Amino acid sequence: MSATVNNPFQHLVEPLNPADPAQQFYNLSKLGDPRYDRLPFSIRVLLESAVRNCDEFLVKRSDVESILNWKHTQTQTVEVPFRPARVILQDFTGVPAVVDFAAMRDAVMKLGGDPEKINPVCPADLVIDHSIQVDFNRKSDSLQKNQDLEFDRNRERFQFLKWGSQAFRNMRIIPPGSGIVHQVNLEYLARVVFNYDGYFYPDSLVGTDSHTTMIDGLGVLGWGVGGIEAEAVMLGQPISMVLPEVVGYRLSGTPDKLITSTDIVLTVTKHLRQVGVVGKFVEFFGPGVAQLSIADRATIANMCPEYGATAAFFPVDNVSIQYLKQTGREAEKVAYIEKYLKAVSMFRDYDDVSQDPDFTQVVELDLNTVVPCCSGPKRPQDRIPVSDMKSDFEACLGAKQGFKGFQVAPEHHNTSVSFQFNEREYTLNHGSVVIAAITSCTNTSNPSVMLGAGLLAKKAIECGLSVKPYIKTSLSPGSGVVTYYLKESGVMDYLSQLGFEVVGYGCMTCIGNSGPLPEPVVEAITQGDLVAAGILSGNRNFEGRVHPNTRANYLASPPLVIAYAIAGTVRIDFDREPIAVNSEGREIFLHDIWPTREEIQAVERSFVIPSMFKEVYEKIEKVNERWNSLVAPSDKLYTWDPNSTYIKSPPFFDSLTMQLQPPKSINEAYVLLNLGDSVTTDHISPAGNIARTSSAARYLTSRGLTPRDYNSYGSRRGNDAVMARGTFANIRLFNKFLNKQAPQTIHLPTGETLDVFDAAERYEQSGIPLVVLAGKEYGSGSSRDWAAKGPFLLGIKAVIAESYERIHRSNLVGMGVIPLEYLPGDTADSLGLTGRERYTIVIPEELTPRMIVDVNLDTGKTFQVRMRFDTDVELAYFHHGGILNYMIRKMSDN
Repeated sequence: MSATVNNPFQHLVEPLNPADPAQQFYNLSKLGDPRYDRLPFSIRVLLESAVRNCDEFLVKRSDVESILNWKHTQTQTVEVPFRPARVILQDFTGVPAVVDFAAMRDAVMKLGGDPEKINPVCPADLVIDHSIQVDFNRKSDSLQKNQDLEFDRNRERFQFLKWGSQAFRNMRIIPPGSGIVHQVNLEYLARVVFNYDGYFYPDSLVGTDSHTTMIDGLGVLGWGVGGIEAEAVMLGQPISMVLPEVVGYRLSGTPDKLITSTDIVLTVTKHLRQVGVVGKFVEFFGPGVAQLSIADRATIANMCPEYGATAAFFPVDNVSIQYLKQTGREAEKVAYIEKYLKAVSMFRDYDDVSQDPDFTQVVELDLNTVVPCCSGPKRPQDRIPVSDMKSDFEACLGAKQGFKGFQVAPEHHNTSVSFQFNEREYTLNHGSVVIAAITSCTNTSNPSVMLGAGLLAKKAIECGLSVKPYIKTSLSPGSGVVTYYLKESGVMDYLSQLGFEVVGYGCMTCIGNSGPLPEPVVEAITQGDLVAAGILSGNRNFEGRVHPNTRANYLASPPLVIAYAIAGTVRIDFDREPIAVNSEGREIFLHDIWPTREEIQAVERSFVIPSMFKEVYEKIEKVNERWNSLVAPSDKLYTWDPNSTYIKSPPFFDSLTMQLQPPKSINEAYVLLNLGDSVTTDHISPAGNIARTSSAARYLTSRGLTPRDYNSYGSRRGNDAVMARGTFANIRLFNKFLNKQAPQTIHLPTGETLDVFDAAERYEQSGIPLVVLAGKEYGSGSSRDWAAKGPFLLGIKAVIAESYERIHRSNLVGMGVIPLEYLPGDTADSLGLTGRERYTIVIPEELTPRMIVDVNLDTGKTFQVRMRFDTDVELAYFHHGGILNYMIRKMSDN
């Protein structure tokens, strides 16, 4: 957004270059306020946006004062508006956003408004990267086959997106096969400083993917929001946010020569989880930051959701400027970026302690203390030193079912199952690696770890090592640049020889698009009830996410992914045991083939060059011929196809009128699910394969589809009938009603065990409202709007939890589902709740943010909860029945 008319801060405007008076900026230094220079750099970005967009309506002078007064508001809840410069989407979240926009146009027309008012007013980029799966691997033609299958499966979705790119202004589509959204953002889309409509201002964004924070590593403030909230931003609505605390994270020391950026980020993730940074910004400073490349910083910022913060900001410095040059940005743009940021005191020298701002709290990490590590087997914050992997896995085998336990009886710890594969016999045990994937924006954007993996592969081949053929190996780079430098440096051939062929450019295994395992492997795992392992260079390893047959999943650096693939098991101590024995009978240890940072940096300096980035990105929007030839309708209103199983007009606005209804209490609700801690959005709305026995499968079969055509839940997010049936359909969902993992629940009036959707349908037919009980961190994981839309369609009126993940709470608010929080010290257990009671939640007519309300049970018991509507704006959304209803009424009110 450029400047606002009648801005009370217009006196701050001046030209950046006196020779070009038409190119202006708001010079915050002219505020003459000593508080400005003490603000964290991330808060300065919020301040600049408030100053530039101040119109005394959506953004007020008092909001500017609140941000300037940040240091003195830490003990208060201060709400401020923020207008990001742009929005970024990926196709899993982008398709439902465009579906919503199309349906909103219909609704506005129905209410007598102008449907073309539903149109993005700020730039939006949608990168198609979530649709491709690892159906083929280990062959030189795997990439082409996977891309062909992706297009065949998703033609209808892609056609719809192409319609959206033509029907809506300010929406750019990056076609499939281009790369992963966050890497493309880092290498190409990021402006760092906008030069738009005669004004310079900081680049900033929100995205419909929780790992949008990766761009913070380049000094661009960004974070993930729910798709529903992003749609409102695209339509010109500022984000209403609580002014955050900012934790200063001081880095010192130099990492050991054998340490990777992945080791650093897994260490930071565990540390900040312990510190507690949920809902806060983290800003990095200190001399250790200068030791990190932009790719290293981006890796750390990428996993911000895993440590729970809203943003993980590295202010721009000279290293950032060098990165912009390395990635082929134009010299003129790089020059004004540096000049502007210095003019507004947003350019950082990490060695200059006088630039260190005030922070809410300061914590520190000495990079010299970081050791090689992985995380798992079920959560990204559960870091394990590589030296402890074997003992940790064996402890998890017998431990009680939980985040660090599989509850395997001691007598079965050494179970082994033999099987035939390609006419040879192999054996699987607990801990056997069956998936090894170099995947995810977290690591594939980083040349040091990708080249490290390539050099390790080279040394492994030279030592006569190999990977067992039944292990599903894959390499899915985040952009074409990665393949370019892997080939030019000569390491791609060695990766291929170990089975790590390029299988696609997209998220793939990291989001559960790992494709099928060989049938003999699945049979062996099932026969022995084995805890098989996946090892991936991703950022998420929640249960049921990577693959249904890998119960243990570990996050690791790309070189370690290859190391564990060669070893074939996670039950190995690399310090004491050989990684393998070659054909000559020689024991080879990991330290024999591990490259040093110096070796990697020497190759990187020679082969990661600006011309590669320019060549790849100059043609990124035109390179996919199948996309170019795709014909889409040109109408401004979408013509819905009643036969489509991918794109369907959602029922959200069917009964919408201009009149508001007063809030009503929730009377005599049943509990649909009684859940525990850390229920993720993967549990609530899975993205992976559609099980043949599921409600969604039965629906698709009734529409004439066969299992091979089901595709994934993620690809079906444009169809509410599939997604409602997929809600709570994760096979690893643990429901206390059943006391086991299953996508089912008990229909309390009859006592029948049913699929969750089928139970909800029964309640709906009886006109009975529903609630969900949950523990801590409800809705953690991906920023998945269907994890709120799905429950809404199931008839869930409220969730009662101990705490919420930030984005998911916002999504629930956006859909009009009430997020209720137990008061401090209260839990379902402490209150004696079984979930079999009937719940009446008393909603007063006059509501205030974070107010306390009563919950009355049919047993006669009463307790209180806090309504997590945190701001007046969120209450306004609730009164309208959700944020989209609010926007439709606003656009229809002529």
